[in-house]
Amino acid sequence: MVLAQLGGSISRALQQMSNATIIDEKVLNECLNEITRALLQADVQFNLVRDMQTNIKKIVNLDDLAAGHNKRKIIQQAIFNELCKMLDPGKPSFTPKKGKASVVMFVGLQGSGKTTTCTKYAYYHQKKGWRPALVCADTFRAGAFDQLKQNATKAKIPFYGSYTESDPVKIAVEGVERFKKENCDLIIVDTSGRHKQEAALFEEMRQVSEATKPDLVIFVMDSSIGQAAFDQAKAFKQSVSVGAVIVTKMDGHAKGGGSLSAVAATKSPVIFIGTGEHMDEFEVFDVKPFVSRLLGMGDWSGFMDKIHEVVPMDQQPELLQKLSEGNFTLRIMYEQFQNILKMGPISQVFSMLPGFSAELMPKGREKESSTKIKRYMTMMDSMTNEELDSMNPKLMNESRIMRIARGSGRHVREVMEMLEEYKRLAKVWSKMKGLKIPKKGEMSALSRNMNAQHMSKVLPPQMLKQIGGMGGLQNLMKQMGSTKDMMGMFGGGDK
Repeated sequence: MVLAQLGGSISRALQQMSNATIIDEKVLNECLNEITRALLQADVQFNLVRDMQTNIKKIVNLDDLAAGHNKRKIIQQAIFNELCKMLDPGKPSFTPKKGKASVVMFVGLQGSGKTTTCTKYAYYHQKKGWRPALVCADTFRAGAFDQLKQNATKAKIPFYGSYTESDPVKIAVEGVERFKKENCDLIIVDTSGRHKQEAALFEEMRQVSEATKPDLVIFVMDSSIGQAAFDQAKAFKQSVSVGAVIVTKMDGHAKGGGSLSAVAATKSPVIFIGTGEHMDEFEVFDVKPFVSRLLGMGDWSGFMDKIHEVVPMDQQPELLQKLSEGNFTLRIMYEQFQNILKMGPISQVFSMLPGFSAELMPKGREKESSTKIKRYMTMMDSMTNEELDSMNPKLMNESRIMRIARGSGRHVREVMEMLEEYKRLAKVWSKMKGLKIPKKGEMSALSRNMNAQHMSKVLPPQMLKQIGGMGGLQNLMKQMGSTKDMMGMFGGGDK
């Protein structure tokens, strides 16, 4: 992901500053110049970058800081705050409420990924307990209804559209009325796009908007246009009351940072970013956690939300019991693999951990890891209950391994590889007795229950090396242990 490269460049600049023996004017300027270069490469507007640099120098006056002050932390905090200011439009967007019918209209230019984003938006809310429905009011593009129908069927979301009706206003009104009667609480209307900002597009949008009276109009924008996002977002905002923006294709363009900062300059809140083609490659855009992850500080609250999302409340006591006992079976491994896949893209999950960055898991490797997990699960589907629940390694003899290989259509060596992975994880699991999943709000519980020794056993060797080996990991765990400091770094916490 290209934003990961931007985050990596900024993190490296901060790391070089932290490694300096004395923080003086020269070290500060080198750090700021490196960050400026990274932001300009991401197509962030020059004026915004210049203002950010000036503001940081005003806040961090090295001559005025007393000897007792932690200069590194003050500089980090200033950079964090200025980046947040650059990306924050200063106003929240409309939030739909469960149980109350809300109409959300999607607008944008053709090719921005609008139809796919409609389904991703519906799928995200469906997982959170909403009852979404999709209405295809795009009668301009051939195949628009087919695409929406295919996406909606795959995600098991009700949809409405027509192959014969050419009036988008009529389709939108009929679809909205129908789904209101069916008690859907999130009705998403997909409208036509055009190749350029033309009068006919804006007129059609205005008519659909007047007829359906949406609670929220979302503008979908391709991140590849960079700084040009400012003019585009402004033009759409003048025609219809755009209440929020979703920026797509953030995984493939170097101008992602530019488009985000440009949209913020129009005072339109970005609510989601699209980071890939798949349904789960869709992230909530919240400025502070986003900048925190960009700087390699992580996002513990987001990480804990992911865990609570994939491990249902009723299963959590059972999981804690299994952890405290240290008993690890192939069935538990299967369940944990399911949870990992439910958490979404692996690089997205890693970027939520302090000290890690999405750069650590390149796009190709991420796909490879997911494929391997699915392959292991296919092999375990060919096992008996006795094999899945046994903790006796001698039970898996040659004839059983050959049967599993035949049943899953894999080679014997692949089954052996999966069993080796099980042994490695069982060893890790046995050392994690007493580890608890923190409840929401208990950010420091993880560090209380897990020391650096435990953590080093769990992390892949290349990641351990990336954060500076055992010494770097111990420093990271100390940072995590001080909840107040960590929340302060994130710009939040109790005052």
